[in-house]
Amino acid sequence: MRKSTLILPVIVVLIVGLLSSIFIVDERERALVLQFGRVVAVKEEPGLAFKIPLIQEVVRYDDRILSIDVQPLEVTPLDDRRLVVDAFARYRISDLEQFRQAVGVGGIPVAEDRLDRILRAETREVLGSVSSRDILSSDRAALMLRIRNSAIAEARALGVNVIDVRLKATDLPQANLEATFDRMKAEREREATDERARGNEAAQRVRAQADRTVVELVSDANREAEIIRGEADAERNAIFAEAFGQDPEFFEFYRSLSAYERALQGGNSSMVLSPDSEFFNYLKSPTGQASQ
Repeated sequence: MRKSTLILPVIVVLIVGLLSSIFIVDERERALVLQFGRVVAVKEEPGLAFKIPLIQEVVRYDDRILSIDVQPLEVTPLDDRRLVVDAFARYRISDLEQFRQAVGVGGIPVAEDRLDRILRAETREVLGSVSSRDILSSDRAALMLRIRNSAIAEARALGVNVIDVRLKATDLPQANLEATFDRMKAEREREATDERARGNEAAQRVRAQADRTVVELVSDANREAEIIRGEADAERNAIFAEAFGQDPEFFEFYRSLSAYERALQGGNSSMVLSPDSEFFNYLKSPTGQASQ
C-alpha cells in the first residue's frame, strides 16, 4: 500500500513532464526552442515537437504574410511641392534566428517599429528624388518598386523580407490643400467668367445677325409690298382710265360720290359752302347729272 502511494506521484510527475515536453507547431507559424535565452532549435515544419521541460521554452512567430501601415510622412519632391504620403507594406519573417537576435523579446511590435522607420526613410529618399508630377501620375508603380527594393536590404538585418510596398494616398498638406483649393476655385471662376463673356459675345453676334435679318426681311417685304401696291394702283388707274374713256359722265359721278363719302364722315359733320358751289352739282340735279 505504501509502495503504491509512492508510485502514483511519480507517475503523475512523469505524465506532466511528458506533456510539458510536447508542443505543436501550427501550419501558420514557426517556433524557436530557447534554452536560457539561447536558440537551440528551429521548428519550421508543422506537427509535434519536443523540448526539455522547465529548461527549454518555445517562442512562436507568425509564418504568414503580415501587413504594416507606415505612419504618414511629409515629403518634398524636386519641385518643392510638399506632399503627405500614406503607405503600407507587406512582409514576412524569413530568418527566425536573425529575427530573434534583432528584436529580442519585443517580437513583432519591435520589428514593425523598426521596419516603419526603414520604410519612412526609403520613401522620403525615393520620392524626394522625383517631381510631384511623377508621384501623382499612374507611373508611380516604379517608385513603389524602388522603395521596396531599397527597404529589402535594410530589412534583411531584421530577418524580415519586404514583399511589397504600396502608396495608399498622396495628398497635399492641409495648409497647401486650402491654398490649392482657393487657387483652383479662382481658376474655375476665371474660366466661368471667360465662358460667360464668350457666351455674351456670341449672343450679341446672334442678336445682331437676327436684327440684320429682320431689317433685311422687312425691307424686302416693304419693297415687294410697294411694288405690288404700285402695280395695283397702276392697274386700278388703268381701269379708271378705261372706264372714264367709256363713260366720262359716270366717272365724274363716281368721283363726286367718293368726295361726299370722304367729306361727310361722322355723325355731326358741318360744311360751309357758297350757294353756287360745284361740290353738290349731282345732288342738285333731279336726273343725277352735273349741271352745266
